[in-house]
Amino acid sequence: MKKSRKKQFVHYDAKSDVLYFGIKQGAEEEFVEIAPGMMAELDEQGKVIGVEVFNASSMFQSVAKSIELRAMSMVS
Repeated sequence: MKKSRKKQFVHYDAKSDVLYFGIKQGAEEEFVEIAPGMMAELDEQGKVIGVEVFNASSMFQSVAKSIELRAMSMVS
């Protein structure tokens, strides 16, 4: 299934809780699961054109907390 769309470098859709990292523009030819909840979009040559992270808020919750704690310690 080919679909072509203008890729943004990073986009977060809060409603669906999906974080998208665009690597390059192109038509998506297929996708592969690279980790639980993470899909890589491939072009017709099999090159990665983007990565989607599903349930992004829960996946990055511990990372966000760590960044917040580090930032707070720098201010104190």
